[in-house]
Amino acid sequence: MERILIVEDDQSIAEVEKDYLEINGFEVDIEYTGTGGLKRAMEDDYDLIILDLMLPGVDGFGICKEIRKSKDVPLIMISARGDDIDKVRGLGLGLDDYMTKPFSPNELVARVKAHIKRYQKLKGSDSLSSESVIRIRGLEINPKTHQVFINEKEVALTVKEFELLQLLASNPNRVFSKEEIFQKVWGFEADQDIPTITVHVRRIREKIEEDPSDPQYLKTIWGVGYKLT
Repeated sequence: MERILIVEDDQSIAEVEKDYLEINGFEVDIEYTGTGGLKRAMEDDYDLIILDLMLPGVDGFGICKEIRKSKDVPLIMISARGDDIDKVRGLGLGLDDYMTKPFSPNELVARVKAHIKRYQKLKGSDSLSSESVIRIRGLEINPKTHQVFINEKEVALTVKEFELLQLLASNPNRVFSKEEIFQKVWGFEADQDIPTITVHVRRIREKIEEDPSDPQYLKTIWGVGYKLT
């Protein structure tokens, strides 16, 4: 049974999230403060963590930043603030998803299932673990070990960054629209979260390109999408 941690200071929201997740077969723990949530997240093993942005003690951004120093567990942030700047900042810190209140509990459950399924797949629980190493000039991607090297130097990618890069590298020179990428990497239809793609592409370029402003691998096809050459 997959384990979920909810870090949310609004008890009524946390209980609704927990009820819906438990009905769908998840084991759920709740922490009502950022300090307690961070401690629990670092000490225990969870399959996914749901974070509120505004929390007493440590906010959601702070928790995300600390978790990403040592863990690649999927992170979903939920906030009453729908500003793109918050979304971009969160994704830049390593969030996998960002949802704005109010939201449908059923949509949350769907996203949780999608993220866990794709995370487990990426970690080698099915056929993806047997795929061959992808080599494109100085770029090397190993699906089995979840490692990326550029000119023989390893670079650290988040789960979603890795999956996005692997998707493009597995289909060199094919152009993917943002909608296609969102559906294939995040596991559900594209919506208002399309800026998510732009942030992840920027972060990947910062890690694999010698000059991110003049990328030689991850190209933008204006008005269409992205491809890896």
